[in-house]
Amino acid sequence: MEGNSTEYLQSNLTKLKNIFWSHPDRLYAMRSTISMGVLAIPFIIAGQPFYGVTLALGALAGALSETEDHPKGRVKALFITVLSFFISSFAVGLLHNYPWLLGTGFILSTIAFILLGGIGERYRAITFGSVLVGIYAMLGIEISPAWYWQAVLLPSGALFHGILTLTLMYLNPWRLLDEQMSNGFKTLSNYLAKKSILFPSQPQEQASINRDLALLNISVVNALEKIKEVLNSYGRELNNPEPLRPYLQRFMLLQSLHERAASSHERHDKLSNQEDNLEVMEGFGEMLRQLSYATRQIAENILTGAAYHHPMALEWISKAIEEKLQQLDANTAQPLELLHHNLHRSQLSLKYLDNTEEGTSIPRLRKEERNPLQRFLALLSFKHPRMRYALRLSLSFMIGFILQKSLELDKGVWVMLTSLFVSQITYSDTRRRLFQRLLGTATGVILAGVLLHIFTSTAAQVILMLGSAMAFFYWLKTRYSVAVIFITTFVISAFNIISKDAGFHLMLPRLIDTLLGATISFVVIRFLWPGWQYRRMPELISKAMQKNRAYLQEILQEYQTTSTDDLGYRIARREAHLADNELALAWNSMRQEPKSKRKLMKHAFTLTYLNHALLSHISALGVHRESNMPEIDNIAAIMDQINAALDEASQYLLSGGHQSPTDLSPTLLELKQQITGTAPGLKKQQLRLLYNIAGTTAKIIKELQETHAE
Repeated sequence: MEGNSTEYLQSNLTKLKNIFWSHPDRLYAMRSTISMGVLAIPFIIAGQPFYGVTLALGALAGALSETEDHPKGRVKALFITVLSFFISSFAVGLLHNYPWLLGTGFILSTIAFILLGGIGERYRAITFGSVLVGIYAMLGIEISPAWYWQAVLLPSGALFHGILTLTLMYLNPWRLLDEQMSNGFKTLSNYLAKKSILFPSQPQEQASINRDLALLNISVVNALEKIKEVLNSYGRELNNPEPLRPYLQRFMLLQSLHERAASSHERHDKLSNQEDNLEVMEGFGEMLRQLSYATRQIAENILTGAAYHHPMALEWISKAIEEKLQQLDANTAQPLELLHHNLHRSQLSLKYLDNTEEGTSIPRLRKEERNPLQRFLALLSFKHPRMRYALRLSLSFMIGFILQKSLELDKGVWVMLTSLFVSQITYSDTRRRLFQRLLGTATGVILAGVLLHIFTSTAAQVILMLGSAMAFFYWLKTRYSVAVIFITTFVISAFNIISKDAGFHLMLPRLIDTLLGATISFVVIRFLWPGWQYRRMPELISKAMQKNRAYLQEILQEYQTTSTDDLGYRIARREAHLADNELALAWNSMRQEPKSKRKLMKHAFTLTYLNHALLSHISALGVHRESNMPEIDNIAAIMDQINAALDEASQYLLSGGHQSPTDLSPTLLELKQQITGTAPGLKKQQLRLLYNIAGTTAKIIKELQETHAE
């Protein structure tokens, strides 16, 4: 009986541990809140709430400035963070009695900080935190016992939080890589789950599904980029890269699974319309759902350390589909065999997840080709989005600072604080943040008013402050509007702790200043380099066509070579997906822009959809590159025609439509004739893939011509 109780207790503890470890946002929120609580509570108990709250604000800014580095890299980043925080807060204290000098210095330093943040991800987080600390220092200077105290307390809070984080990282130095790798598999799981809806599906449903897939693909590609950055960070700090091998292997597996998931072997409406295919199509849908489940299990197991157990259902479904395909007519089964082979290879890759012999190969880590100075100099152009963002943000700060001093706004620094969080690089992101900030602040002020009437004691308000901080950090990366609610309750409760009933008096100024700051940011980006997406479309389409062309050429090279080094192929694949992402993001952003600026909206959507379809067809050719390309009649001329069409399509809109792209009608006719005259087999399958690539390219050319005509 005692043994059963012990096992039951251990089982429940394991479940609780897994629930805790499988949510990185919870860990981040708890770690940040603990550091703030440890710093704030002793001083509040001692009757010195200003010191405690200011230290907590430093820890909060430090948490927002965390970089995604190896522990050794985090030490360097922490040193830079503390130094930057000190310079920023010290300058505010020193120049407080010279407001216009302070305003000028703050505006100029903002430009410098934002540009330095463009050097890399590490610097981006730190420099944002430095600007934030400067605003915090302006906010608290009037209640500071002496001008220099914030220059001591804010960096000290960040230092304490950094040391706590480093201590936890040294206990588990691979946790950051685990979190990023887990996120990669999770985003792929979402993509697979959505794609399963296509098998089978009605033609009227497919446009909406494919649109969602293009947007989900953005998340997968971004996750892959983040993993690559963290792998490179670890690779720079480790003398022996051998411990990275399991992560590199899983990264390669994730890339391979993504390519297979993004591939499209045949038009889904064509496959779904054939009654003979219905059972097989349903089998494909179920197999994709099981692959989605399996990849989500891997994502969870990476975080909890549990062993992955490959679902037997995947093998059963794959076997059942294979048997069903054998019963179909050869011509009917032909388009489905490559798709089945693709999904079967995906499930085999998962089955041999960590088997170094059966698994994927290990890539080389690539170093950044440009040094920090070269990357900084590349930003010094008025055409660069980051330079424009820096100038817009500094202009917003200047207007906010002038309004604060001219109108003598109570806590008017919040105008600048709002501008910092609302101003984004693109118009659509700024517009989205504006509504999130306004809604969150209004809700937070109302909620704080209610809660402060309930939590009247200092101890209760400390709990409210720290609970709000934890909720803010938990929602920050997923639901910004919810996070704003809790940062508002945090600020109001913190001021109420420093000075009795001060929180109540801050509610109206908080609303007014938030409205002013958000309005300023919106107006500035509306009239200063808004970067309307319709102007970028020709360049983005051109880039996407060129990257697809390069990807296709690398695939053909892979078919013709026996080399095991596929670095060029992987680079081309990555760049094609990144270009596809840019195009999809531009179209998605266009939907947030004023109606008068949504020029050619319909064509933008169609071109985005067609480009993603083209990339999917090219990916389908790529996933089968382990097979030799059969002898296809006139293959060199066919590929030359497709390459020429892609190249000319990339230049069509940029050149003003002066040169018509290559007509692919003869190529399509020749491929169709070869398909008709070829017996079922590998050659016919490859011909169909080439036909789909050429056909989608022809559709893109037609759409480009219609776009130019309008």
